[in-house]
Amino acid sequence: MIATGGKAVYGAAVGILMLEARFPRIIGDMGNALTWPFPVHYRVVRGASPDKVVRQGAPGLLDAFVDAARGLVADGADGITTNCGFLSLFQAELAAAVGVPVVASSLMQVSMVNRILPPGKRTGILTISASSLTAAHLEKAGVPAGTPIGSTEGGTEFTRVILGDELALDIEAARADNVGAAVKLKEAHPDLGAIVLECTNMIPYAADIRAAAGVPVFSMESFVSWFQSGLSPRRF
Repeated sequence: MIATGGKAVYGAAVGILMLEARFPRIIGDMGNALTWPFPVHYRVVRGASPDKVVRQGAPGLLDAFVDAARGLVADGADGITTNCGFLSLFQAELAAAVGVPVVASSLMQVSMVNRILPPGKRTGILTISASSLTAAHLEKAGVPAGTPIGSTEGGTEFTRVILGDELALDIEAARADNVGAAVKLKEAHPDLGAIVLECTNMIPYAADIRAAAGVPVFSMESFVSWFQSGLSPRRF
């Protein structure tokens, strides 16, 4: 057997573009390496704060994300993802720039999940900031018009800590915000058949949301696990 080179780092197929933030990243969070059962590459995009990306629409940050993505590919990543659902805005540009597969946003799952649901059921979105989630974000992720949207924006902990980039997180209060928002979404839309979590920081609460809302829950963890299985299939 002859081994061939070409990468700086081997064994990690997925490269993750990270916002520049300091809030706690508990296990389950996309930015906690212990979340993943496989190795990943990380690269922080300097200046890309949660507030700037989510509430301000990521102005002037495209080049920084492209440069960081190219760096991950140069170091050995076979596919690129991000840790913010609002980066659906950059899906096309990133895919065109890096020459490897890109999944920029968890929102890209909505159309796929719709196809697996029974007739009369549809997928809803749970987002960290419904007031910031625009038609452009949804369109670029291929989300159908009229998709139900719920948000943790009205809660006491989760949205404030993450978007405010605070250094302390009350995990149980954040869990309550996520579960409460999901239950409200289900109550408002009896035809809800599944929930897609827009925010990658919601992953730790997915099981609780599933139990409370009574519908399947899809997150960036489920999406990236699927993505990685294509980039690096198991050998049997």
